[in-house]
Amino acid sequence: MARKILKIDRRSLFAGAAIASVAAIAGRDSVTEAKAQSAMTSSAKNDIQVANRGQYSTVALKQDSINVAAVQSQLYSIDLRDRAKTLKRNLDRVLRLIDLSQNSPEEWNGERRWGSKVDLIAMHEFPIQGFQPWNRRELNQIAFELPGSESEAIGERARRYGCYISWGCYAKEKDWPDHVINMSVLTGPDGKIVSKQWKARNILGLFGDSALIGTTVYDVLDRYVEMYGWDAVMPVARTDIGNIAITAVGNEPLLYTCLALKGAEVLVLSVTGGSNAETAKATARSARIYTLGVGNAVSPNNIGFPESSGTRDQGTVIVDPRGTVLAETDNHHEDIITARVSIADFRKTRRVQELPTAILLPILQQYQPLFQPNAFLDKLPQTYQEAGDLVRKRMSMR
Repeated sequence: MARKILKIDRRSLFAGAAIASVAAIAGRDSVTEAKAQSAMTSSAKNDIQVANRGQYSTVALKQDSINVAAVQSQLYSIDLRDRAKTLKRNLDRVLRLIDLSQNSPEEWNGERRWGSKVDLIAMHEFPIQGFQPWNRRELNQIAFELPGSESEAIGERARRYGCYISWGCYAKEKDWPDHVINMSVLTGPDGKIVSKQWKARNILGLFGDSALIGTTVYDVLDRYVEMYGWDAVMPVARTDIGNIAITAVGNEPLLYTCLALKGAEVLVLSVTGGSNAETAKATARSARIYTLGVGNAVSPNNIGFPESSGTRDQGTVIVDPRGTVLAETDNHHEDIITARVSIADFRKTRRVQELPTAILLPILQQYQPLFQPNAFLDKLPQTYQEAGDLVRKRMSMR
């Protein structure tokens, strides 16, 4: 059977706004007004903050340049046989790494500092909880509420040092019962959460018969967009030290490009077990943004995994928009690297990547992947094996 070819109309992107305007002008009765309101709501959900002829949304910078640090830390998993003790152990370890990033360990009582103040500290996706092939019941036991005691502890450090901290976790959301979300978090210098950024999608096919069960945007796309709008699908935090995006999605160059097109100036690649250094270099060059590839360190204490799991290529790296390495680790142990980033100069001279959308959109709009979105809306897999079965079924591999 011949496949039906869809006609592409670029103007359809603006249909919601047009309908809303017409309905508002014509609206004299409650039915018309209700339709207009519905159309305007739909239009608002379709609004996406994206670069237009080189211009994109920002907020005023509080300073021209910032110091950034990338923390290469161990994966040290919570042990559910002693959750409270091992959670505290891991959280204390992360807080100490934050102190060390600010060159001011607690033993110095704030009286001494070795180096400069850091404005942004970036950590990988699981610095506190670690990673195990937990089932859904177990994941819900270790997942954090945001805000919660763990985020407040990190917030205290951010407030103490007047800095931003990006970090990741498994999180619960009250509107998503039983879901456990792979969440990237940006904590601000006031100690509060500035941005919660869901993982966009899980990578497929790397885990044998298993697949990941943490919920991503792609797994619940329709409901997610209905609740939060399209702009939240690939979020960018617009802060007074620059536009920051964080993603735990690995090997997804088109996604990184889209984040740059949405105005990201600093991109944090936080996936554990990935090749973040090489990816960061390629991304910085192609997307023309500052990129931090934050990897995990050798982890001798992570139950069930060889200590070198996830330690690849150069480890952790900070790269400028030309692809020049500003700082990188030269080992796979716990380490912290820092670099100076001139955000103000970057804004003045930045040239957003030029994409010939007129010839790309027809292909992207008609392409259909094997694995379609919304896999977790009907039924949540309880184990990694169930998730693997779901992937194979939806991809017609069984």
